Amino acid sequence: MENFDYRSALQKIPHKPGVYQFWDSMGELIYIGKAKNLRNRVSSYFNKDNFKSNAKTRVLVSKINNITFTIVDTEIDAWLLENSLIKKHQPRYNVLLKDDKTYPWIVIKNERFPRIYWTRNIVKDGSTYLGPYASISMMHTILGLVKEIFPLRTCNLPLTPPNIDAGKFKVCLEYQIGNCKGPCQNFQSEEDYNKNIEEIKDILNGKISYVIKKLKNELEASVVELNFELSHKLKRKYDLLEKYQSKSTIVNSSISDVDVFSIATDEKHAFVNFLKVMNGTVIQTQTIELKKKLDETEEDLLTIAISEFRTRFNSHSKEIIIPFDLDIDDPGIRFTVPKLGEKKKLLDLSQKNVSFFKREKLDQYEKLNPEVRTERLLTQMMKDLRLNQLPRHIECFDNSNFQGKFPVSAIVVFKDAKPSKKDYRHFNVKTVEGPNDFATMEEAVYRRYKRMLEESDTLPQLIIIDGGKGQLSSALKSLTLLGIESRVTVIGIAKRLEEIYYPDDPYPMYLDKRSETLKIIQQLRDEAHRFGITFHRLKRNKATLVTELEKIPSVGKNSADKLLRHFKSVKVIKEASEQDLLQVLNSKQVKAIIDYFKN
Repeated sequence: MENFDYRSALQKIPHKPGVYQFWDSMGELIYIGKAKNLRNRVSSYFNKDNFKSNAKTRVLVSKINNITFTIVDTEIDAWLLENSLIKKHQPRYNVLLKDDKTYPWIVIKNERFPRIYWTRNIVKDGSTYLGPYASISMMHTILGLVKEIFPLRTCNLPLTPPNIDAGKFKVCLEYQIGNCKGPCQNFQSEEDYNKNIEEIKDILNGKISYVIKKLKNELEASVVELNFELSHKLKRKYDLLEKYQSKSTIVNSSISDVDVFSIATDEKHAFVNFLKVMNGTVIQTQTIELKKKLDETEEDLLTIAISEFRTRFNSHSKEIIIPFDLDIDDPGIRFTVPKLGEKKKLLDLSQKNVSFFKREKLDQYEKLNPEVRTERLLTQMMKDLRLNQLPRHIECFDNSNFQGKFPVSAIVVFKDAKPSKKDYRHFNVKTVEGPNDFATMEEAVYRRYKRMLEESDTLPQLIIIDGGKGQLSSALKSLTLLGIESRVTVIGIAKRLEEIYYPDDPYPMYLDKRSETLKIIQQLRDEAHRFGITFHRLKRNKATLVTELEKIPSVGKNSADKLLRHFKSVKVIKEASEQDLLQVLNSKQVKAIIDYFKN
């Protein structure tokens, strides 16, 4: 493990349930494990205390050269996937899992008056198998509830019509205690029995609201009757049932021998995920990266990847699940684009893995090449905001005042999607009286770009106004006076719903709340507000201090300004000695100041 940077590898692993795989320097898979939280579990192997105390872990960790993982929806799915992958690959260090244990299934037997029971062996005799169940206690809870709600036979008697009509069978103890309705003696019709079977299938397929409702009623009744022992048992079953998932997104017995593919692309790369499903179980999973050479379509790239994966894994599946139709004519293969059901869940799982893989790869690449991220962000902003050029230079305006007093404007500048603080500017409002935000914005925008034109500075590609249509119209008026309204793009952002306004467009535009474009606009807006309010407070505080000093006899506004420039605060002035004060003011003023603060 000398050359393996496990800290960097851990940063790429998400806090999600899934299965992780350890590989050695020869590319051999040496360990497979499951986790409710992948990053926490994998990082525990590199914990110093665990590393020192566990000899097996010490040997295993010393051989790790690479870590891969597959994310799933739930912890139960992680258990199931781990089980199938270990049985398929049998890694060297999965010693405790080499007992070939299989998870149990619930079987609805293919026979007259079907029995329902659990098994670990799947027999292809037309019976219906549901599961597998990673939690055995949960499976028994479901079977117990089904048995309480629907009395079914447990015997293996051949209940054919001739045998029943001939009276070959007699009811047993199960009938006497109410666990069976006696179909062996025609006490229950086959039609009524099969109706119960269909309802049981619905429950086992996840439609368990009826079961929960019945159990809740029984629980409430037992509490009323003060039967606390029964209440405890029913509460435990209720809690287990609440957590129960009768259908796994990874495993379903109706899906056998299929390949699942999904794709995610950007301008330069394509990423394709592959899931191999055999006998209802995912046994192989991998994601590859394809670098675009020409302007290939997603259909072209997916076709190439399917051929590569099927050759690499020697797959001969007759059905391939894909996210969109492909122009491939092969009579031996059926291509399926699922819209609903279990196959759609498998496709969604594949898509989740390829999306995560893509994001991880791009994040890694952008960390090594920051300029790539900048270009991507600017290109995305240009697309989202309908600009005709990359917004490399963006400026944002905001106003601040206190009931119309001490009005100021602030402008912040972003270059290449990053703050350029040396270009930030404040404006003391000169032409506006009272609380007039529109006129204040008009003045600030006019003064800013009039000076830029006079100094032949390069204009920004994008101007953002913090406010709605009113502030935007005021800004546009100034740009029109300067004759540059067609040379720049100006937009307004309203805070309440983060609406984006364009000039002459009565309807706002809404960006995705998670979009990077909106996040950059919000960052500009918040930075302009912070910068402006800071300057506003300084101006207001200074004015307040000057006003207090002006209350002292013989001290006017100019003298108060001198004192604050020299001593910085009223507190320091109050504590200053007579000699210090004489350095700024005359003796008459100094005496007045000392007397004022003394009293």
